[in-house]
Amino acid sequence: MASAAEQLAANFNFSAFSKATELKNRIAFTLLALVVARLGTYVPMPGIDASALAAQIQQQQGGLLDVFNLLAGGAIERMAIFALGIMPYISSSIIIQLMTTVSPTLEQLKKEGESGRKQINQYTRYGTVMLAAIQAYAIAMGLEQWGTVVITPGFAFRFSTVITLTGGTVFLMWLGEQITARGVGNGISLIIMAGIVARIPIMMIQVFEQARTGAINPITVIVMLLLIGSLIGFVVFMERAQRRLLVQYPKRQQGNRVFGGESSHLPLKINVAGVIPPIFASSLLLLPMTVANFNAANIPGWLQNIVVLLGHGQPLFIILYAAMIVFFCFFYTAIVFNPEETAENLKKYGGFIPGIRPGKRTAEYIDYVLTRITVVGAGYLALVCLVPEIIGGMYGVQQFAFGGTSVLIVVSVTMDTVAQIQSHLIAQQYEGLIKKARLKGARPQR
Repeated sequence: MASAAEQLAANFNFSAFSKATELKNRIAFTLLALVVARLGTYVPMPGIDASALAAQIQQQQGGLLDVFNLLAGGAIERMAIFALGIMPYISSSIIIQLMTTVSPTLEQLKKEGESGRKQINQYTRYGTVMLAAIQAYAIAMGLEQWGTVVITPGFAFRFSTVITLTGGTVFLMWLGEQITARGVGNGISLIIMAGIVARIPIMMIQVFEQARTGAINPITVIVMLLLIGSLIGFVVFMERAQRRLLVQYPKRQQGNRVFGGESSHLPLKINVAGVIPPIFASSLLLLPMTVANFNAANIPGWLQNIVVLLGHGQPLFIILYAAMIVFFCFFYTAIVFNPEETAENLKKYGGFIPGIRPGKRTAEYIDYVLTRITVVGAGYLALVCLVPEIIGGMYGVQQFAFGGTSVLIVVSVTMDTVAQIQSHLIAQQYEGLIKKARLKGARPQR
């Protein structure tokens, strides 16, 4: 049975949206911020020869740069000031999450509520700056190895590159936080999604051009489009899927009144890890190819053969890709969800799962259920990411190599943003109902 909130959300009309002034302002702010983020991907970094860079990027296709270029919205191929994108912030967040499981200090901060969360966020920002600076210096060194890409190599170029790229990442991090606070949706996720969506028209034009020239069979393009449409529907279904554990709260009496005795649900998502596993898996697998492309002349023949086997659509790549997605799915789920902490919180507030003793037994039961649904979630992620990979490799459509990961990110972020918009509309409708009730109560009785 649908809840009152779901019924209210199902019955809202566009007149309710037109009255939601705060929501319209939030959406306008979000769109403006995303436009700024996109404009930054077209501002070139100083000291780069654009034509020489384009030639080198063309030779690096199919490697790790393609993954980062996708997540950065094409900023890497133009070597723009936002070339690092928001990935250093995501990496720093994951590192801090890992450290909270092994560091008693960070674990204590996590339990302190809002003040602890602010301190952890500050550590995440410091980590972002450090990682961005290291990656920017590595990019500067790599660019100097690319022949005439750098106009004037040397310390001045490296220093300016570190300052420019680190500043671009910090600005994107700040912009994402502003979107989260003043806009609609998660700002960091929206920036990544905007970059992916912006590249979809370019990829589609390339595919249709190949179909027009006969490089790709037009039927293959139709099959791929139908596949992407089916993947979108499948991802929506799986991202909404939950395993709900019944939680019962005992009755308690205060004076002549009885409180409690209610039941609720503990929702466990099928895909707790989100899009992190495929991103990490593809990044690690494509790293050898990227290194080989940078040093093709100095790599022995046997190592080049291994690199070829790790190319897109190759059986070894597909097997390792699936195995790493499953591994990272379990690994990241274990980081972000703590059954013992959940069981302790239930016990603190008097909640219990019927038939399960509170405390350790509840934690073991939650861990058992979570492990089973994570198997389903890992299989779902592997299927979504591998099907476009296999078909793209069979038919030679390289533009769909990252189709599964792109669909996951776009659909997940879109669903989260739509849910927040509905929450704002529901809150606005409730406020209207409360005001009407107060006006009716204030009318003088005859």
